[in-house]
Amino acid sequence: MAGTPEKQHGAALDRSMSKKQPDSSQDNSVMADEQYGEVAEYDETTPSRADLEKQKTAQGSAHFHRLGWKRLTIILIVEAIALGSLSLPKAFATLGMVAGTIVSVGLGLLAIYTSDVVGQVKIKFPDAAHYADAGRLVAGRFGYELVGAMFVLQLVLLVGSHCLTGTIAFGNIVDIAKTGTCSLVFGGVSAIILLILAIPPSFAEVAILGYIDFVSIVAAIGLTIIATGVQAAKSPGLANVPWSAWPKEGLSFADAFISITNIVFAYSFSICQFSFMDEMHTPKDYKKSIWALGLIEISIYTLTGALIYAFVGPDVKSPALLSAGDTVSRIAFGIALPVIFISGSINTTVVGRYIHGRVYKDSVTRYINTAKGWTSWLILITVVTVIAFIIAESIPFFSDLLSISSSLFVSGFTYYFPPIMWVLLIKEGPVWAPHNRVKAVLNLIAFVVGIVVLVGGTYSSIVDIMKNYKEGTVGSVFTCAPIG
Repeated sequence: MAGTPEKQHGAALDRSMSKKQPDSSQDNSVMADEQYGEVAEYDETTPSRADLEKQKTAQGSAHFHRLGWKRLTIILIVEAIALGSLSLPKAFATLGMVAGTIVSVGLGLLAIYTSDVVGQVKIKFPDAAHYADAGRLVAGRFGYELVGAMFVLQLVLLVGSHCLTGTIAFGNIVDIAKTGTCSLVFGGVSAIILLILAIPPSFAEVAILGYIDFVSIVAAIGLTIIATGVQAAKSPGLANVPWSAWPKEGLSFADAFISITNIVFAYSFSICQFSFMDEMHTPKDYKKSIWALGLIEISIYTLTGALIYAFVGPDVKSPALLSAGDTVSRIAFGIALPVIFISGSINTTVVGRYIHGRVYKDSVTRYINTAKGWTSWLILITVVTVIAFIIAESIPFFSDLLSISSSLFVSGFTYYFPPIMWVLLIKEGPVWAPHNRVKAVLNLIAFVVGIVVLVGGTYSSIVDIMKNYKEGTVGSVFTCAPIG
């Protein structure tokens, strides 16, 4: 462990105070040596360069603390309500209307609570800029490295998921089955768009695109719901759609867990919360954002899953836009392009900021407002995007890619890590003290859910991937054939 929470908190505050309130009596060169890393080598010979570096540092710090709770809500919506909503109808078809609704609402409410725990940790330990820093608070260097590796892998998988969705979208818009265009081309185009949109390193800037993103996903989902509803009304008639309140017959353990993990994936917003809150000018306002986001998510996800399943029946596809019919699905995918790429690029930005900030922790380069900062930033996000493209082409099936991501990583970031942080970092008094009892129960439920998803979901993902390849229901890796 990394010491008691009280000592850690005091150390964090001491570090913050030492950064924000330097002793004016100190020699400038000493201050540069302690606070600005690379600046030290210029102090004796080129003091004007050192002053410029200090100015850049001040400008960079101000630039990365402009996010208010309303923009944070938009950023969280953009990061969260994207791929998740497209997998829900298929999950409902597997689990049945009753279980699908219970799981969707229940996991959503639990995600709001655990996200609140994450926010409390950030408020108590303001130096925790990323989830990996919380890992350090819990388990020292080992926790930092373990959670940091999980953090990077999860975000790269998310970018890969968006790259895959972009490939599916372009393939359906152009109808590559008829035109004969290689799907690898659209995979490359998707990767390039994701890269370009990830260039702005500040979340406050990306929030502007978030409004377009939100309108995009709501319009795409709305169009799909209306189109499938109209189709069902014409034939076979709404009353004749064979949806069921109960799980499908012969439901296997693997199929059930793939569906559950797809719903878990939809509530993965807490993974980026430390990073987003680190840019807020008033971090305590985070509660407004997570409640607004959580309730919006639960409403959209549950309605999307239930309505499209009720209109299409057990043959509903994943992503759900594929179920709207040939012409309407093309239009829906066209409308959904902003959310596919803007949401995906935010994950590139988050993982890029984590790696870049870690490499240049004691340097002005971390603020990405110098030539060296911009050069290293562009190289980094390019590498991340290329790796994501390779993942998308290596696992070319939507639901299983989401399931792998959910099982290995989202299960921890959203469900079983926050309870550990509550016990070790922010709990006040004994676990079963009267004021802690409800919280203890909620944290225990969240922890159990996370562990069950980790074990059961990982096993199910492996089984389903092997089954798909064996039966030939998916294309080969790096294929020109249509995907989705």
